[in-house]
Amino acid sequence: MKVQVNGEPRDADPSPGQSLRTLLRELGCTEVKKGCDAGDCGACTVHLDGTPVHSCLIPAYRADGRAVTTAAGLGTAGALGEVQQRFVDAAAFQCGFCTAGMVMTAATAEVAQATDDAELDRLFKGNLCRCTGYRSIRDALHGRVNTVPADGEAGVRHSVRAPAAERIVSGREPYTLDLATTSLAHLSVLRSPHPHARIVSIDTAAARALPGVLAVLTHEDAPGTLFSTGRHQNRLEDPDDTVVMDRIVRFAGQRVAIAVAETVGIAEAATRLIRVEWQVLPAVFYAEEARAAGAPLLHGEKDATASRIADPSRNVAAAKHGELGDVAAAVAAATATVSGTWRTQRIAHAQLETHATRGWLDADGRLVLRTSSQVPYLVRAEICRIFALPEDRVRVITARVGGGFGGKQELLTEDAVALAVLATGRPVQYEFTREDEFVGATLRHPKRVEVTLAADDSGTLTGMAVDVLADTGAYGNHGPGVLFHGSHESLSVYRVPARRVDAESVYTNNPPSGAFRGYGLGQVMFAVESAMDELARTVGVDPFELRRRNVIRPGDPIVVTDPDEQTDLQYGGYGLDQCLDLAQAAVATGGLPAPTGPEWRTGTGMAMSMIATAPPRGHFSEARLHLDADGGVTLEVGTAEFGNGTTTVHGQLVAEVLALPARLVRIRSSDTDGAKYDTGAFGSAGTVVAGKAVHAAAVAMRDALREGARREPAAAVVGGAGRTAPDPVDYARIRAASGPITTTGSADGTPRALAFNVHAFRVAVDTATGEVRILRSVQAVDAGTVLNPEQLRGQVEGGVAQAIGSALYEEVRLDGAGQVLTRVFRNYHIPQLADVPVTEVLFASTHDDLGPFGAKSMSEAPYNPVAPALANAVRDAIGVRPMELPMSRDRIWRLLHG
Repeated sequence: MKVQVNGEPRDADPSPGQSLRTLLRELGCTEVKKGCDAGDCGACTVHLDGTPVHSCLIPAYRADGRAVTTAAGLGTAGALGEVQQRFVDAAAFQCGFCTAGMVMTAATAEVAQATDDAELDRLFKGNLCRCTGYRSIRDALHGRVNTVPADGEAGVRHSVRAPAAERIVSGREPYTLDLATTSLAHLSVLRSPHPHARIVSIDTAAARALPGVLAVLTHEDAPGTLFSTGRHQNRLEDPDDTVVMDRIVRFAGQRVAIAVAETVGIAEAATRLIRVEWQVLPAVFYAEEARAAGAPLLHGEKDATASRIADPSRNVAAAKHGELGDVAAAVAAATATVSGTWRTQRIAHAQLETHATRGWLDADGRLVLRTSSQVPYLVRAEICRIFALPEDRVRVITARVGGGFGGKQELLTEDAVALAVLATGRPVQYEFTREDEFVGATLRHPKRVEVTLAADDSGTLTGMAVDVLADTGAYGNHGPGVLFHGSHESLSVYRVPARRVDAESVYTNNPPSGAFRGYGLGQVMFAVESAMDELARTVGVDPFELRRRNVIRPGDPIVVTDPDEQTDLQYGGYGLDQCLDLAQAAVATGGLPAPTGPEWRTGTGMAMSMIATAPPRGHFSEARLHLDADGGVTLEVGTAEFGNGTTTVHGQLVAEVLALPARLVRIRSSDTDGAKYDTGAFGSAGTVVAGKAVHAAAVAMRDALREGARREPAAAVVGGAGRTAPDPVDYARIRAASGPITTTGSADGTPRALAFNVHAFRVAVDTATGEVRILRSVQAVDAGTVLNPEQLRGQVEGGVAQAIGSALYEEVRLDGAGQVLTRVFRNYHIPQLADVPVTEVLFASTHDDLGPFGAKSMSEAPYNPVAPALANAVRDAIGVRPMELPMSRDRIWRLLHG
């Protein structure tokens, strides 16, 4: 057939049943993305004869003789189109994976003619964004300018545009699978239908005989090295309880066999020809039952010491028990006590770019993996360990990542691709489907949290007891870390003389849990902050005032139950008091009017959170800075960019120190052949760890340039007290006189500071339907020096939007027998444009002594206080306390009607 693509006639021969999306990508239009292949997310939106369509739903043959326009086809003569420029000006993206599709929906006459936000909400119901919180997208639609170009004043404290902005809005920024590779083979996985079973036999003969099949691999072909899919600086933090492919499967969806073939279709057909004889084993699906006597054991055969499993005989992957003071005595003597049990659900990361890896052998025979990961250096280390390869024989590259939120701190595709490449010698690609993300990727740990608070008649806390039971699923990846972290800052933010913690993370035959934004704090804070709200009601104290009376202040120890724990945490800067004041004042004014009618009730609620600005036990980064021949600089840094904005901030740090426009700072990131090392982009460490390494490299470069300027009198002196030099600095001339200059900087993530967030809501609740309508949303943040105000505001808004989804809508449902029921986006309510109110973001005026230019991290923190603040507002409105998430309409209705 013939089709016109972006004004150019193209010949195409689509396969039977092929969608327009995959055909366009075969024609080189990689700006057309896959987020769902079900018409739910809009990442693949194109214009077909001028009408916006989801190309994944359009049969390719229907484009015969028609005109297709993609994001790369907007604009003229290499210039951006008007709508694209608006997205650049407004900073209307973070990871950017949804942006090309979002732009195509925006670039229609119907959107241009929309008269109000309600009409825009309707028009964009088919386009999802997981990162931004939508405010910046709405700003783009209204033509608001939030950023400054990178060729002017581009140092810190300015809302500098992301270096990739123009490429993102035109769809030209290459994500993991967007580069052409010749002789590419494809990988498909056969997943287990059973939650717990042993493979008696597996017959792959028919699959191997299928034309186009290159290999069929089972547990007999895979290394037997035990590892964890969870990646950390110290790999010993998680139990070694996983292998590439196992003879025993422990959840429905676990990898059983791998087929490698010339096409995805052939590979999938091959997996359907594999015959497995199963011995079905007893299974357990509830954490309360999993640790009881007689429960089926998931890893009972493993040695507890060697595998680092807390108690295999009780299915306990990790445990934390401790007491400070005498809690029982404190409760007995208290004037007021509050007790309750709160439950949080499984949540999907729902990043728009699914997990994907492409691997090949380079000209030197090295294994190269291009992967959608937050942790390329940690992936390299574990792949080398699993496959017994020297580190110099493996290279891992991370392109721009289409969202992560902790889900890409896992090793979920890289080991399968490595096995396939080593077995076949061919380049191999493995891309998760959206269903794979729900059934085969990790989810947020569901938790049951019991809280008891004791206080005197003024509301001053005298005792606290917290009991946490986490369902880590079939494997213990991140089980210990999420358990320990979730039970730390959520509790140590309060001064309590008597405190007890009992926490266990338990194996079940459910899909594995893993790292998720907030890393366990959100679940525990939901319970603790709800209990604190109830205590405020019990003693008759305003909830803001109750926090003021009980929070830690500089000089107080930062402990839970052990006075010697977490000794590297310091008060680098303290803004919690300001955050409480700012949020309390702001929530009382502004916002939407309350709906009228007897069925509506209104309420106000707040909650707060504290978080360490980097992960514990070290987080390492080493950056390199090169002076280029044209007077610009090239920065090599290992941190992955997945919407966290570190690339922008790193460029600003260099620009500030060297008094350069940010456009002259070229950045090469997340390639193990580049910077020497970086632990990874998790724990919000991109600014406070990698940023410190970048800053150190820039200072060293400035010193070297000063020396070069002294030897070359015609050149101006570099830098000074501020970022401006007396005259424009001729770096090219200095380089010509001094020769190439390369500097390095490093950071180890210690000591760590504390960041604080306070969220407040005013809501209306419809007692007839259970609908919760947000009238006012405010978050005050203690972020230290704000390096890029618009970008930081976007991080807060995105965290709030994701948390609103967790609080009101999102839940991965299982059937009680280990089978995932939620397998597509349309059955999993990611907040849409219409669902997310504008959150007023307020910055405390603080300076962190430990961060670069006084900055703190602020990517995870905004998520944590939102759900309890919203629950407290709902409780204020209806008089009944929600004890379970999500607070969906049916649950609120049941609370109201008994």
